[in-house]
Formats: sequence, C-alpha cells, structure tokens
Amino acid sequence: MSPQIPAYLLAFESAFRLFVVAIALGLIWTGAARMEAPTRLRYATAGVLSLALLAWLAAAQYLGTANTYAATTETAAPTILFGLLIPLLAAAMGLWLSENVRSLVSAIPLPFLVAAQIYRVGGGIFLVLWAGGHLPWQFALPAGSGDVVTGGLAVVAAALLAKNAVGARQAIYAWSFFGLADLAVAIAMGAMTSPGRPHLLALDAPNLLVTSYPLVMVPTFAVPLALMLHGLVLWRLRREPEATGRLALA
Repeated sequence: MSPQIPAYLLAFESAFRLFVVAIALGLIWTGAARMEAPTRLRYATAGVLSLALLAWLAAAQYLGTANTYAATTETAAPTILFGLLIPLLAAAMGLWLSENVRSLVSAIPLPFLVAAQIYRVGGGIFLVLWAGGHLPWQFALPAGSGDVVTGGLAVVAAALLAKNAVGARQAIYAWSFFGLADLAVAIAMGAMTSPGRPHLLALDAPNLLVTSYPLVMVPTFAVPLALMLHGLVLWRLRREPEATGRLALA
C-alpha cells in the first residue's frame, strides 16, 4: 500500500533539503577558515567533509527514491534505523580517528553550532501533514511541536552564548537535552506508528508517509545531522572553559 503524497510536500522537502545542506556546508567552511593549520590542510579537510556530506545526501536520496526503507505489514524491524544509525557511526568514527576533523570542528564558533539547528522549525511540516490527514497524531504532534520549539530556541540559546550571558552554558545544556529528547520521542513514535514489529499505535491508519520519499529524507538525513550537531555541542561544552561564547566569535 502506497501513501498519498501531497504535491506541496515535494516542493517543501526540496527547498528544506537545500537549506539544511547550506547550513552544514557553512559550518564546515567556517571551521576551515578559523582552523589553526596550514591553508592547504584546512581546505583539504573541509573539502573531504563537504564531499562526505554530499555523498551521504546522494545515498539517502537514492535509497529513499528506491523505497528501500518503505514500511510494510511484513516488516519485522524498521529498516530505516540503518539509514539513521550508519551516518551517526561514520561521523563518530571520523571525529575519533582524525585529528584534522577534531581541529576543524573545534574551530567552529559554538554559537554557530547551536544556531544551526534553526532548521528544526521545518518539523512543523509534520503538523501540516497531520492536519491534512496524512500522518497520525501520535507521531506528528510530539515530533512536529518538539522540532518547532527546538529550532526556535536554538537562536535564543545561541544569542545567550554569544553574549556570554549568565547561565548561558546551562541554557545550552538544557536546550540540547530537550532537543535530544524530542528526537528520541520522534524516532520511537515513528516506529510505533509504522508497520512492523514495534507497531503499537495508529493501527487503523499506519504511518506510511514517513518511510516514503520525500519525507524519508527527514529520518535519514535531517535527524542524524541534528543528532550530530547536538553531540558536537555537548562535546565542545565538556572540552572548553566558561569563556566559550563571545571569545569564540572574536
């Protein structure tokens, strides 16, 4: 059974994807410009990371259009988890194994890493799709509203950090944990409302759209990227002193 895909979703996802990629590439090249290393090494590292990002995007699109992750009543376990977890493992390995990657990521101003998640407001499309009868409320309401709040607060939290305001770091921790919890709930509710062994909710109208192209690009690209950004923010907070913020922008 194939879900009905509204025409506006195709246009929205295409524009949203370009926005997300522009943010990610902007972070990479900002880090390269500020990285303490020879020029050739800085831009070679940024070039490799940019190619890896674009290759990931191309792979996610290819697998999505091929219906690789499409949920069916015969699905034992959500195959979409592979599209979510493999990029995260690859990113973690790259950060762990490459000193150049760590140097570049460390050179990105921390407020930029936080503000980058403004793209999460795009999760409001889940609410639009629910209102149109295309998604079950059990998934759309928590995932959509949580994303909108996380994306909106990203700008506020980044501004506090840039100003080195009192309690800014604590605010970033709170924002990060809220954003991570939102993603965890969205992933869990996505699994529980889609066909397969974890399917416990929305039995009369299963969540088929989220594993179909183009919406499948959210859990296989936008969500892993958000998890990476949260991880980098928390990693940086643990490694850097209280001066993080205004000094990072100087």
